[in-house]
Order: sequence, then structure tokens, then C-alpha cells
Amino acid sequence: MTSAPSLADQEIGKLLQLHPKGFDLKLDRVSRLLAELGSPQDRLAPVIHVAGTNGKGSTTAFCRAILEADGKAVHVHTSPHLVDWHERYRLGRAGGRGELVSDEVLAEAIVRVAEANRGQSITVFELLTAVGFLLFAEHPADATLLEVGLGGRFDATNVIGPPAVCVVTSISLDHQSFLGDTVEKIAGEKAGIFKRGAPVVIGPQTSAGALDVLCAEAARTGAPVRVYGQDFLGFEEHGRFVYQDERGLLDLPMPRLPGRHQIGNAATAIAALRAGGFDPSPAAIEAGLGRVEWPGRLQRVTSGPLFDLCVPGSELWLDGGHNPGAGVVVAEAIADMEDRVQRPLFLIAGMLTTKEPVGFFEAFAGMARHVFTVPIRSSDSGLSAEDLADAAIEAGLEAEPCDSVEEAIRLVSTGWQSSPAPRFLVCGSLYLVGEVLRDSGLAPR
Repeated sequence: MTSAPSLADQEIGKLLQLHPKGFDLKLDRVSRLLAELGSPQDRLAPVIHVAGTNGKGSTTAFCRAILEADGKAVHVHTSPHLVDWHERYRLGRAGGRGELVSDEVLAEAIVRVAEANRGQSITVFELLTAVGFLLFAEHPADATLLEVGLGGRFDATNVIGPPAVCVVTSISLDHQSFLGDTVEKIAGEKAGIFKRGAPVVIGPQTSAGALDVLCAEAARTGAPVRVYGQDFLGFEEHGRFVYQDERGLLDLPMPRLPGRHQIGNAATAIAALRAGGFDPSPAAIEAGLGRVEWPGRLQRVTSGPLFDLCVPGSELWLDGGHNPGAGVVVAEAIADMEDRVQRPLFLIAGMLTTKEPVGFFEAFAGMARHVFTVPIRSSDSGLSAEDLADAAIEAGLEAEPCDSVEEAIRLVSTGWQSSPAPRFLVCGSLYLVGEVLRDSGLAPR
């Protein structure tokens, strides 16, 4: 039985009927609306503004966990959500863990923003960004974590004044129709969040060209810059995470989030908090690394109806990475799992039409035994399972389309008699991961 839509869902449904859902990268509309609301973006707790192609969500999650372990109240804006719109807004609590905004508070804020807009032309993302600014301005906090939605320069979040610190995580090809067809052009758009005098922290980059663009823009804006691998570093040593900067070394536990790429994300978060003046204690950093959560990114599912369909002893993993850069880091993480426990790997993939599936799948060549491609029910912009299977085959993988994640698991599990049991990875889209979390009763909290 389907539950009735929440109050906030009803109000967002009204917005979706009146305004476009996608992106139209301009700042004039959201600036006009925020002025009508009394400029809440100017009344935020110190902001950590985070852009990047991959890793910005994880870096944001590390910042939040460390700050909360240090007793700080932290507001968090992220997008997109996995299961529910409320996930985009986490309100901080003094001395403790923040909570997703309540349905009543979110619905009331949406109504106020819609009334202030008075039906004028605007996108739903811009409206919902204004909702976040309104919520965060009206609830006290010690810090605001503000994740860019798309790009940076013309993203709706980029109406703020100078933040405490700007962060740019790993850059690779994604959203080329909006941001440009090279990593250098994309880096230029991400660097658009830099503000004069505000510190900049640049996380691990695989492109020297992208790094050059970021550093040049930081110099142009007079922003002091700290670069991963030059000014700070994170690495694993004897099963421990070592963070190093000009202050010396921190000997820390490995981050709770799986994957070697999370070492770089954790180091970027620590550098950002230090550069932004938050200066968490070593004890808070250690505690935060141990309690950090970021659903849908190399998340293991161990219960629910889909897990119950798996061969006994199987592993079921989810990751919403959806571009070639994400494919590389996820494949590396799966390879590390394979080094510890060997299992046949089956990919269950869905992807939007705006992504580059061949580049994503190429990272799994020689690793995945088979790919099952599925449609995405929760988006009208999904690639067909047939077209996605063709892309996987072009990347050198064996692939076939099927109707659902459930069918894919059944196709493998029915009659399975080999040992060891398989490892399933549901991947390629946050929308698809959200569907699995919803079906498994594992909505983020």
C-alpha cells in the first residue's frame, strides 16, 4: 500500500506543475527571489562551500561528522536526494547530531518561498535552494555546509558572500552540455565559487590541466589556496590513516566510508576545516572519521526484500556514481574488496541519458562477470535498458537488459550452486540507488 504524500511532497508537487525541474544556469532569478525573502543567504552561519565532480558529497559528510563530533551545530544542504526531498536539508542542533528537517517546517518554508516568488519564471532547483537559505537563516548554527548543485559559477548556491572556505573536490567529465567538454572548462566553472580573500582548498585531482585552472583562478581572486599533495596529504600506513600538513602529522583510524578514494576526501575535509577557521580537535577528527555516514555511496545492504533474493552469503552493494571518474574509484574499491575476499562480480546498472556509460563501464573491464541493465523508474530521463546494455558491450563487458533490479538478482541467484557466493553492485545512478533504498526500507535519516 502506497503511503500518502507528505506535506512537503504535496507543496513540491505544486512547484513541479508550475516550474521546470531541470537547470538553467543563471543567478538573476534566485537573487530576485532571495531579495523578496529578506536576503537570508546573508544571514548564514559560516559557510563551507563545496564544488566538484566526484567526492563533494563524501567531503561534505566528513566535514559534518567532524564538526558535530566537536560539539558544533551544523546545517547541511546537499543534492540530489536519494529517497525523499527532506534529505536535502539537515538542521544542526547545539552540541549534537543534526536532523533532517521536519515535514511541517519544510512544507511551511516551501509555501513562503512560493508566495514570495509570485509565480514568476524560475526553476524548481532555484526555489528549493532559496528554501534552504531560509531554513538555515532562521535556525541558529555554528557552521553551514553548502554543496553546489551543478557547476559553480552560475549555480543557485553561488549567491552567497565570501564563505569561510571554498572547497573543490575531484574534477572529471560530467554535465558537459552545461559546463563544457573538457576538464579544464569544467574546472573553470567549478572555480566560479571562489570569492576574493576566502581560502580555497583543492582536493585530489587527476588532471594537471584542471588543477592549473583552479590555481590560476584562486590567484586571480586573491584567495589563499591549499592543494592536496602540495600543502596537505592523506595516506594509509599500517592500517591507519595519516594526515599531514604544515602543522605535522595526525595518526588516525581509517575512515569509515569504504574505498581508497575516501582517504583523499577525508584529508580534504580536514584541510578545509582548518583553513576555514573551525580548527576541530584531533579527538573530534578521530571521532568524526569513525561515525561518518554517506548513504548510497559504496553502501552495503544487509537486509530487505532485495537482499533476501540474493544467494545466501552474497554481498549487495550500492553506489550512485555515474561518470567515468566515479567508475574508476568505485572499480578500485571493488578491486580492493576482491583482494580480501574473491567473489564473482555482477553489475546491475541504470543510467540517465545525460551520462557517458561507455566510459563508466570501461573501468570494470576484466572485473565484472556480467552486467544487467535496468530502466530507472523514478526518472523520465533514463536510458533504455537495451541502449545501456549496448554501451556496456561496447566497453568490453558481457551485458543484457532486464526489467528490474529484482529480476537481475533472480537471474543470478536462481539455481546458483558455485562457491563463493556472488557480489552484486547496483550502480550508475543515484536515482536507481534511491529506488533500491526505498524498496529495502533504508531511507536516509
